[in-house]
Amino acid sequence: MEIIKKEVVICLGSSCFARGNKQLVKIVNDYLRDRNLLNEVRFHGQRCFGHCAVGPSLKLDGKLLERQDEDTVIALLDEFFETV
Repeated sequence: MEIIKKEVVICLGSSCFARGNKQLVKIVNDYLRDRNLLNEVRFHGQRCFGHCAVGPSLKLDGKLLERQDEDTVIALLDEFFETV
């Protein structure tokens, strides 16, 4: 039986990176590691999501979340992984 993992995708477009996604990559990775979720989640980057004006962006199981920062992303991850 295959276990379906949750998916976290971070935009690697230059605009999102310039707006802070470089730091968000570290925050998300640390979050997953600190909570022993690395094996439960597929965390990866993807080229531009096409929403450059409202970045930095990430997707949680396909749901696009815009204008993320260090303060909002932890709360979103807490809510997202509430069911894990």
